[in-house]
Amino acid sequence: MSAQIQWPDDAARLYTALGRLVRRLRQDGVTDLGPSSFSTLVSVVQHGPLRLGDLAKRESVSPPTLSRIIVHLVGSGYLERHPDPQDGRAVLVAATEAGSRLVADVLAARTAALRDQLARLTDTDRDLLVAALPALESLTS
Repeated sequence: MSAQIQWPDDAARLYTALGRLVRRLRQDGVTDLGPSSFSTLVSVVQHGPLRLGDLAKRESVSPPTLSRIIVHLVGSGYLERHPDPQDGRAVLVAATEAGSRLVADVLAARTAALRDQLARLTDTDRDLLVAALPALESLTS
């Protein structure tokens, strides 16, 4: 039998808890990029080079919003544009060495901070969080 979600209480608690945790973790691994720009850079580092349309879908942003983000990331030296070898009309974006290094450094700091938070939990609570990972990951796809 599956648990019944108590709307809005359980959903509101989860939303609040995740938001607070993310804000706390963002304090470690500080970057000059906003959350959307950093998320875009992470996607390109992990999955790139990417076409702009594919990246907009992955980030769930409109093409005009993505264009502004890309202009900022290219101007900051974190991304570079290249013609798509399969379609001369399309553009691919790829991370520069500086962009890849920034992502690695920030994610390392934020992961270390999360490990510190997780260490405060009981073994049972940590096991429950790990067991919930597939469900949480499915919410983002």
